[in-house]
Amino acid sequence: MTMLRTRIIPALLLRDESLVKTVRFGKFTYVGDPANTVRIFNELEVDELLFLDITASREQRGPNLKVLADIANECFMPLGYGGGIRSLDQAKAVFDIGFEKVAINASAAYNPTLINQISSHYGSQAVIASIDVKVGLFGKQTVRTLGGKRNTQRDPVAWAREVERLGAGEILLTSVDREGTWEGFDLDLVRRVTDAVSIPVIAHGGAGTVDHIAQVVKQANASAVALGSMVVFQKKGMGVLVNFPNLEKLEEILK
Repeated sequence: MTMLRTRIIPALLLRDESLVKTVRFGKFTYVGDPANTVRIFNELEVDELLFLDITASREQRGPNLKVLADIANECFMPLGYGGGIRSLDQAKAVFDIGFEKVAINASAAYNPTLINQISSHYGSQAVIASIDVKVGLFGKQTVRTLGGKRNTQRDPVAWAREVERLGAGEILLTSVDREGTWEGFDLDLVRRVTDAVSIPVIAHGGAGTVDHIAQVVKQANASAVALGSMVVFQKKGMGVLVNFPNLEKLEEILK
Protein backbone atom coordinates (compact mmCIF):
# COMPACT_ATOMS: atom_id res chain seq x y z
CA MET A 1 0.00 0.00 0.00
CA THR A 2 1.28 3.48 -0.83
CA MET A 3 1.53 5.79 2.16
CA LEU A 4 1.01 9.41 1.22
CA ARG A 5 3.36 11.94 2.74
CA THR A 6 0.39 14.23 3.27
CA ARG A 7 -2.35 12.80 5.45
CA ILE A 8 -5.79 12.83 3.83
CA ILE A 9 -8.37 12.37 6.57
CA PRO A 10 -12.11 11.75 6.14
CA ALA A 11 -13.90 14.07 8.61
CA LEU A 12 -17.26 12.49 9.40
CA LEU A 13 -20.06 14.34 11.16
CA LEU A 14 -22.13 12.64 13.84
CA ARG A 15 -25.63 13.87 14.58
CA ASP A 16 -27.37 11.75 17.22
CA GLU A 17 -26.37 8.24 16.12
CA SER A 18 -26.13 8.88 12.38
CA LEU A 19 -23.60 10.37 10.01
CA VAL A 20 -24.63 13.54 8.21
CA LYS A 21 -22.99 16.11 5.96
CA THR A 22 -23.64 19.81 6.44
CA VAL A 23 -23.24 22.85 4.20
CA ARG A 24 -21.71 25.88 5.94
CA PHE A 25 -22.61 24.23 9.26
CA GLY A 26 -26.28 24.59 8.33
CA LYS A 27 -28.62 22.27 6.48
CA PHE A 28 -27.56 18.65 6.46
CA THR A 29 -27.95 15.46 4.43
CA TYR A 30 -28.20 12.01 5.99
CA VAL A 31 -25.15 9.91 5.06
CA GLY A 32 -25.59 6.63 6.90
CA ASP A 33 -24.65 4.44 9.81
CA PRO A 34 -21.23 5.18 11.40
CA ALA A 35 -20.13 1.54 11.84
CA ASN A 36 -21.04 0.60 8.24
CA THR A 37 -19.18 3.64 6.95
CA VAL A 38 -16.09 2.68 8.95
CA ARG A 39 -16.13 -0.78 7.36
CA ILE A 40 -16.01 0.80 3.91
CA PHE A 41 -13.11 3.06 4.89
CA ASN A 42 -11.26 0.01 6.29
CA GLU A 43 -11.43 -1.55 2.83
CA LEU A 44 -10.33 1.69 1.19
CA GLU A 45 -7.19 1.64 3.40
CA VAL A 46 -7.55 5.17 4.69
CA ASP A 47 -4.78 6.43 7.03
CA GLU A 48 -6.98 7.85 9.79
CA LEU A 49 -10.56 8.92 10.50
CA LEU A 50 -11.95 11.87 12.38
CA PHE A 51 -15.46 11.87 13.85
CA LEU A 52 -17.02 15.17 14.93
CA ASP A 53 -20.25 15.24 16.92
CA ILE A 54 -21.84 18.45 15.67
CA THR A 55 -24.57 18.76 18.31
CA ALA A 56 -22.87 17.60 21.55
CA SER A 57 -21.65 21.03 22.67
CA ARG A 58 -24.83 22.82 21.60
CA GLU A 59 -26.89 20.29 23.57
CA GLN A 60 -24.44 20.57 26.48
CA ARG A 61 -23.83 16.84 26.62
CA GLY A 62 -20.74 14.69 26.56
CA PRO A 63 -19.63 12.25 23.86
CA ASN A 64 -21.99 9.41 22.96
CA LEU A 65 -19.71 6.63 24.19
CA LYS A 66 -21.95 3.85 22.88
CA VAL A 67 -21.67 5.10 19.29
CA LEU A 68 -17.93 5.67 19.72
CA ALA A 69 -17.46 2.12 21.02
CA ASP A 70 -19.30 0.77 17.95
CA ILE A 71 -16.99 2.80 15.72
CA ALA A 72 -13.80 1.75 17.53
CA ASN A 73 -14.80 -1.92 17.39
CA GLU A 74 -15.04 -1.77 13.60
CA CYS A 75 -12.11 0.45 12.83
CA PHE A 76 -8.59 -0.69 11.83
CA MET A 77 -7.02 2.75 11.62
CA PRO A 78 -6.18 5.58 14.04
CA LEU A 79 -9.27 7.47 15.18
CA GLY A 80 -9.91 11.00 16.34
CA TYR A 81 -13.06 12.35 18.00
CA GLY A 82 -14.37 15.82 18.74
CA GLY A 83 -17.59 17.05 20.30
CA GLY A 84 -18.72 17.82 23.84
CA ILE A 85 -15.44 17.05 25.62
CA ARG A 86 -15.36 19.39 28.59
CA SER A 87 -13.09 17.57 31.05
CA LEU A 88 -10.05 15.32 31.33
CA ASP A 89 -12.35 12.51 32.47
CA GLN A 90 -14.47 12.76 29.31
CA ALA A 91 -11.30 12.71 27.20
CA LYS A 92 -10.08 9.68 29.15
CA ALA A 93 -13.36 7.84 28.42
CA VAL A 94 -12.86 8.44 24.68
CA PHE A 95 -9.22 7.29 24.81
CA ASP A 96 -10.19 4.20 26.82
CA ILE A 97 -12.60 3.17 24.05
CA GLY A 98 -9.69 3.13 21.61
CA PHE A 99 -9.51 6.59 20.06
CA GLU A 100 -5.99 8.05 19.62
CA LYS A 101 -6.88 11.75 19.47
CA VAL A 102 -9.47 14.15 20.80
CA ALA A 103 -10.43 17.43 19.17
CA ILE A 104 -11.29 20.29 21.51
CA ASN A 105 -13.28 23.22 20.18
CA ALA A 106 -15.93 25.02 22.24
CA SER A 107 -14.45 23.96 25.59
CA ALA A 108 -11.07 25.42 24.70
CA ALA A 109 -12.65 28.79 24.06
CA TYR A 110 -13.90 29.21 27.62
CA ASN A 111 -11.52 26.83 29.41
CA PRO A 112 -8.19 26.95 27.55
CA THR A 113 -6.43 24.99 30.31
CA LEU A 114 -8.31 21.87 29.16
CA ILE A 115 -5.92 21.56 26.20
CA ASN A 116 -3.02 21.77 28.59
CA GLN A 117 -4.49 19.17 30.97
CA ILE A 118 -5.11 16.61 28.25
CA SER A 119 -1.77 17.13 26.51
CA SER A 120 0.14 16.96 29.82
CA HIS A 121 -1.56 13.64 30.53
CA TYR A 122 -1.65 12.00 27.09
CA GLY A 123 0.95 13.92 25.09
CA SER A 124 0.41 16.76 22.65
CA GLN A 125 0.01 14.30 19.74
CA ALA A 126 -3.31 13.25 21.32
CA VAL A 127 -4.84 16.74 21.21
CA ILE A 128 -6.27 18.47 18.15
CA ALA A 129 -7.36 22.07 18.65
CA SER A 130 -10.38 22.51 16.41
CA ILE A 131 -10.74 26.09 15.15
CA ASP A 132 -13.86 27.10 13.18
CA VAL A 133 -13.56 30.40 11.34
CA LYS A 134 -16.29 32.51 9.76
CA VAL A 135 -16.37 35.88 8.04
CA GLY A 136 -18.47 38.44 9.90
CA LEU A 137 -20.29 41.58 8.82
CA PHE A 138 -17.30 43.70 7.88
CA GLY A 139 -15.31 40.94 6.25
CA LYS A 140 -13.41 40.18 9.44
CA GLN A 141 -12.73 36.52 10.20
CA THR A 142 -13.30 35.38 13.76
CA VAL A 143 -13.24 32.08 15.63
CA ARG A 144 -16.70 30.58 16.15
CA THR A 145 -17.92 27.82 18.46
CA LEU A 146 -21.15 25.87 18.98
CA GLY A 147 -21.57 24.92 15.33
CA GLY A 148 -20.56 28.38 14.14
CA LYS A 149 -23.31 30.06 16.18
CA ARG A 150 -21.21 31.74 18.87
CA ASN A 151 -18.71 34.43 17.93
CA THR A 152 -15.73 34.37 20.31
CA GLN A 153 -14.41 37.62 18.71
CA ARG A 154 -11.00 35.92 18.63
CA ASP A 155 -8.60 36.37 15.74
CA PRO A 156 -7.89 32.95 14.13
CA VAL A 157 -4.13 33.48 13.88
CA ALA A 158 -3.76 34.71 17.46
CA TRP A 159 -5.91 31.82 18.71
CA ALA A 160 -3.88 29.30 16.70
CA ARG A 161 -0.70 30.58 18.37
CA GLU A 162 -2.40 30.33 21.75
CA VAL A 163 -3.57 26.71 21.35
CA GLU A 164 -0.07 25.75 20.23
CA ARG A 165 1.32 27.39 23.36
CA LEU A 166 -1.24 25.50 25.48
CA GLY A 167 0.01 22.16 24.16
CA ALA A 168 -2.17 21.18 21.20
CA GLY A 169 -0.33 18.82 18.85
CA GLU A 170 -2.18 19.90 15.72
CA ILE A 171 -4.90 22.24 14.55
CA LEU A 172 -8.04 21.32 12.62
CA LEU A 173 -8.77 24.57 10.79
CA THR A 174 -12.28 24.76 9.34
CA SER A 175 -13.65 27.51 7.13
CA VAL A 176 -17.36 27.65 7.99
CA ASP A 177 -18.03 29.68 4.84
CA ARG A 178 -16.45 27.03 2.59
CA GLU A 179 -17.63 23.89 4.43
CA GLY A 180 -19.72 21.61 2.22
CA THR A 181 -19.51 23.95 -0.79
CA TRP A 182 -17.02 22.01 -2.99
CA GLU A 183 -15.54 25.41 -3.92
CA GLY A 184 -11.99 24.90 -2.64
CA PHE A 185 -10.19 25.86 0.54
CA ASP A 186 -9.73 29.34 1.98
CA LEU A 187 -6.05 29.37 1.01
CA ASP A 188 -5.36 32.76 2.56
CA LEU A 189 -6.73 31.68 5.95
CA VAL A 190 -4.78 28.42 5.90
CA ARG A 191 -1.56 30.15 4.87
CA ARG A 192 -1.85 32.78 7.60
CA VAL A 193 -2.28 30.07 10.24
CA THR A 194 0.45 27.76 8.92
CA ASP A 195 2.84 30.73 8.82
CA ALA A 196 2.07 31.51 12.47
CA VAL A 197 2.47 28.08 14.09
CA SER A 198 4.94 25.21 13.94
CA ILE A 199 2.46 22.39 14.67
CA PRO A 200 0.66 20.59 11.82
CA VAL A 201 -2.44 22.28 10.43
CA ILE A 202 -5.23 20.11 8.98
CA ALA A 203 -7.12 22.16 6.38
CA HIS A 204 -10.86 21.52 6.37
CA GLY A 205 -13.81 23.04 4.57
CA GLY A 206 -14.33 23.33 0.84
CA ALA A 207 -12.52 20.45 -0.85
CA GLY A 208 -14.20 19.48 -4.10
CA THR A 209 -11.39 18.08 -6.25
CA VAL A 210 -7.92 16.57 -5.85
CA ASP A 211 -6.60 19.83 -7.30
CA HIS A 212 -8.02 21.65 -4.27
CA ILE A 213 -6.08 19.23 -2.07
CA ALA A 214 -2.85 19.94 -3.97
CA GLN A 215 -3.43 23.72 -3.75
CA VAL A 216 -3.90 23.83 0.01
CA VAL A 217 -0.82 21.66 0.57
CA LYS A 218 1.49 23.37 -1.92
CA GLN A 219 0.28 26.97 -1.77
CA ALA A 220 -0.87 27.20 1.85
CA ASN A 221 1.45 24.65 3.51
CA ALA A 222 -1.26 22.52 5.10
CA SER A 223 0.29 19.41 6.70
CA ALA A 224 -2.88 17.39 6.27
CA VAL A 225 -6.28 17.71 4.60
CA ALA A 226 -9.67 16.73 6.02
CA LEU A 227 -12.34 15.76 3.50
CA GLY A 228 -16.09 15.75 4.08
CA SER A 229 -18.34 15.94 1.01
CA MET A 230 -15.74 14.41 -1.30
CA VAL A 231 -15.67 11.13 0.65
CA VAL A 232 -19.41 10.73 1.27
CA PHE A 233 -21.01 11.83 -2.02
CA GLN A 234 -20.54 10.64 -5.61
CA LYS A 235 -20.03 14.24 -6.67
CA LYS A 236 -21.60 17.62 -6.01
CA GLY A 237 -25.40 17.37 -5.99
CA MET A 238 -25.29 13.58 -6.31
CA GLY A 239 -26.26 10.81 -3.89
CA VAL A 240 -24.34 9.31 -1.01
CA LEU A 241 -21.37 7.13 -1.92
CA VAL A 242 -18.64 6.47 0.63
CA ASN A 243 -15.37 6.69 -1.31
CA PHE A 244 -11.80 7.94 -1.21
CA PRO A 245 -9.72 9.70 -3.88
CA ASN A 246 -7.49 7.44 -5.94
CA LEU A 247 -4.17 7.05 -4.09
CA GLU A 248 -2.03 7.04 -7.25
CA LYS A 249 -3.72 10.23 -8.40
CA LEU A 250 -3.18 11.85 -4.99
CA GLU A 251 0.46 10.80 -4.93
CA GLU A 252 0.99 12.20 -8.42
CA ILE A 253 -0.62 15.54 -7.59
CA LEU A 254 1.13 15.95 -4.22
CA LYS A 255 4.63 15.27 -5.59
